[in-house]
Amino acid sequence: MHNETEEAPLLPGLKPVLELLSSDPQRIDCVFCKKGLRGADAQEVLNLCRQHNVRFSLVDQVALDRLCRAGGQSGQGRQGRDSVSHQGVVARLAATGFTDLADLLAGVDNAPLPLIVALDQVQDPGNVGTICRTLYALGGAGIILPQHNSAYLGPAARRAAAGALEKLPVTRVTNLGHALDSAEEAGLTIYGAGGDGPSSLNAFDEPMQLPAVLVLGNEDKGLRPGVAKRCAHMLRIPLARAFDSLNVAQAGAVLLGLAAAHRAKNSDS
Repeated sequence: MHNETEEAPLLPGLKPVLELLSSDPQRIDCVFCKKGLRGADAQEVLNLCRQHNVRFSLVDQVALDRLCRAGGQSGQGRQGRDSVSHQGVVARLAATGFTDLADLLAGVDNAPLPLIVALDQVQDPGNVGTICRTLYALGGAGIILPQHNSAYLGPAARRAAAGALEKLPVTRVTNLGHALDSAEEAGLTIYGAGGDGPSSLNAFDEPMQLPAVLVLGNEDKGLRPGVAKRCAHMLRIPLARAFDSLNVAQAGAVLLGLAAAHRAKNSDS
């Protein structure tokens, strides 16, 4: 399980999780379910997770007990082996509210910097928080995250964001490629970071044409092929010294800074 579960807001119990899945599944980041758990309600939890594209993970009893104890969910007595009264099901709640993609795209021109950042499976919550902090400070419109395989927006991300996550519009999507298609249809130019081929643009010489989406990739693998092919342009940051690379938060800060500087220059001229 994710290493932030000990600090994450949790909802233990079969019935409470089932009710929240039925009424407001967007509030759930992930459901942890005991392996081999039987019964109609347990099956309905998994069915609703699949229906609403909520992540779920099958774990053992010890892991669930440890998760609830670390989260402060101390049970009163024992129900069989369910010593923390989770009944074999625990939901980790989303730590922030989410904005609909359509609303984010509709409001992009109202931002001081009409630029959206999309993160393609960025795993480190510190990186996500730092990117959010930079984006908000420079006037960016918001951020798009895939629902699966993204860092949890919990305490570590919030610490790195220094308050930006509470103010920046965040959209969570099932399919990032389809979200980028929608952004392109809405008139935004899609840029991908990390290009090193002959057709990639020198970010110092070629300013982004706004409104736009800047897509930043996974710390190790970069952009997935299905996401990269949606990018109209790939951007590279020319380095003055031989060096491996910048990490995703550093690269994002450079590219966002360049976009903000170009925007300010055009506004003043």
